[in-house]
Amino acid sequence: MNASQTGQEPPLPSPPAPDAGTAASAGLGVLARVLATGFGAGYSPYAPGTAGSAVGLLLYWPLQALGLSATLTVTAVVSLLGVWAATRVAAEAGQEDPGLVVVDEIAGQWVTLLFLPWNPGVAIVGFFAFRAMDIVKPWPARQFEDLRGGWGIMADDLMAGVYANLLVRVALLLVPLA
Repeated sequence: MNASQTGQEPPLPSPPAPDAGTAASAGLGVLARVLATGFGAGYSPYAPGTAGSAVGLLLYWPLQALGLSATLTVTAVVSLLGVWAATRVAAEAGQEDPGLVVVDEIAGQWVTLLFLPWNPGVAIVGFFAFRAMDIVKPWPARQFEDLRGGWGIMADDLMAGVYANLLVRVALLLVPLA
């Protein structure tokens, strides 16, 4: 006698066991999104790049207290992880450089502040100098956007950070903020 003859429904098949590779990939996807969006700052409805720069500034405060060697190491590591995260999130979004990816702003803000004295005046000038250079993107920063994937997303902001760092240095020569 089968299930239709007894009036009982046949048991549902057991769901397949979760694939460890799929679970790991999903976990990496979440990690990529958290990093790429600057802990969610990229979801800001207004000026997500500025929100990302603000997160970068706030994170730099405790980072710089660890010393120059640690600051340089963390900046390099976050920049490289940012390439990976930006590549992955951009592919998921189906866009070359989605606005929600702001890890580039975080790393660019850090480059802006490297090797400079840390105080509120330098932090504020550095913030606005980086935002200006990120928007203007003087040569070759704009050309770096043409690099593939996360490299293009990250490289232009890192170069903008170099320019902003130089601008802050000039500002410090004119108006001693330190």
